[in-house]
Amino acid sequence: MLDLYARTWEGVELDEDEYVISADEKSQLQALQRRHPGRAARPGRARQVEFEYRRGGTLAYFAAYDVHHARVIGQIAPKTGIEPFTDLVAHVMSGEPYASARRVFWIVDNGSSHAGQASIDRMNTAWPTATLVHLPIHASWLNQVEIYFSVLQRKAINPADFADLDALSARIMAFQHRYNHTARPFDWTFDRADLSALLDRVSQPAQTTVPTAA
Repeated sequence: MLDLYARTWEGVELDEDEYVISADEKSQLQALQRRHPGRAARPGRARQVEFEYRRGGTLAYFAAYDVHHARVIGQIAPKTGIEPFTDLVAHVMSGEPYASARRVFWIVDNGSSHAGQASIDRMNTAWPTATLVHLPIHASWLNQVEIYFSVLQRKAINPADFADLDALSARIMAFQHRYNHTARPFDWTFDRADLSALLDRVSQPAQTTVPTAA
């Protein structure tokens, strides 16, 4: 995965018609509506947000982030699962430039929507030019789409105040559209050498100091 971020695969540099996609879903997004309007910030007073709210349901947002071109392709779904992830893959792979690409690498975690060898087989069968690459267990923080999700949460969702699920969906997709017109690729600096150094540090036995008798 780190090699793919550096545009190499099995020691060979990727061509221009090969792409790296970081994908995942943001689940349980709630359409919370504040019971009373908030108050805007002003000199000497921070923004104030009503703490009571009404629940308007939940949805899931599936996103595919093109690592080297800072482009997000996303879809809204009622919930997570294999089917909505499959729909996202089809949406991406049937559009250009991915439809005519030599290879498209998909980096995903081990969530239930795209877990195990079965997910690899499904993708290879449906899209022979696509290669699914799973992150190690507990390593979702290495998935660049999670950075995009963090930006989305801070810039477009928090503090949540949406009349219904349609309003929440519209906000998410509007942010995606704006992001695609302004964003640049993340300055990713954690590479294979950094990983090797980290593994060397954690594999070393802990140094303990035995106190001497007085």
